Amino acid sequence: MGGRVLGVDYGERRIGLAVSDALGLTAQPVGTVTVSSPREAMRAIEDAAGQHEAVHIVFGLPRSLRGEIGPKARETIRFVAFFQRGSTVAVSLWDERLTTASAGRVFDEAKVSSRRRRGKVDTVAAQLILQSYLDAHRHRTGDESG
Repeated sequence: MGGRVLGVDYGERRIGLAVSDALGLTAQPVGTVTVSSPREAMRAIEDAAGQHEAVHIVFGLPRSLRGEIGPKARETIRFVAFFQRGSTVAVSLWDERLTTASAGRVFDEAKVSSRRRRGKVDTVAAQLILQSYLDAHRHRTGDESG
């Protein structure tokens, strides 16, 4: 894969972030950033990419269960188009169906209260998006090591 990848669970107010290891095998949570504008979101994501030396950014695309593009997915696509105009880092969209629900189940199973999980769900969702992307790309290239 050739460098670290930053995973992004984009939201207008909160953005979950995760980063891969240098080999592109595993995704680790980075945290959640609270923003108030698309410009602020762009700066926060660029800062995270620079801090973690990411050569690629993967944004989760929240399709419906049937794979359709709804309002939240259109909002993400618009933001990614805006982001790409001002960034030199390679960007991809990745189907994130059920990642937020899966992240919520992780906290449910761990019996973490809703107050304590606020913001953390976005980070876990970013980690799940990125891990799914890494796994799919590792299998495509035939690299089964790890």
